[in-house]
Amino acid sequence: MKIDRIDLQILKQLQFDGRIPNSELANRVGLSPSACLRRVRALETSGIIDRYVALLNPTKIGRSMSVFVEISLASQSEEALQAFEKAVAASPEIIECHLMGGDADYLLRIAAEDPTDFERIHRDHLTRLPGVARMRSSFAIRSVKQSTAFPIAL
Repeated sequence: MKIDRIDLQILKQLQFDGRIPNSELANRVGLSPSACLRRVRALETSGIIDRYVALLNPTKIGRSMSVFVEISLASQSEEALQAFEKAVAASPEIIECHLMGGDADYLLRIAAEDPTDFERIHRDHLTRLPGVARMRSSFAIRSVKQSTAFPIAL
């Protein structure tokens, strides 16, 4: 699907408010509601819009501690990577996992309640991940910038 300027405007609006009424979205991007809805549906069907989610306030749900864990595996074979990734996918406390280039093989983000909760997650989940040779954890003191929106140049 080829994306034009109006599609980009729609995407920019939806990134900041996925629940915006179609009529308001159409007004903001200068389309009729039916034309706007057709474009949104096309963006969804093509996979450009992956899904709609609610962004939760981590403090209000008791998960205000973000811990970043660098993981180095003993082996980088395809089997080792798949086993590690399968185990990570089964652990709900791990909210992000990225295969990295550089010193560490993976970077994980953990949502914990507090240091005691992270200790539990470390003991019960992280130490049981397969193939781990080295693990290094750092915690966020304060989030300066946290966004789910990709930059869209109009």
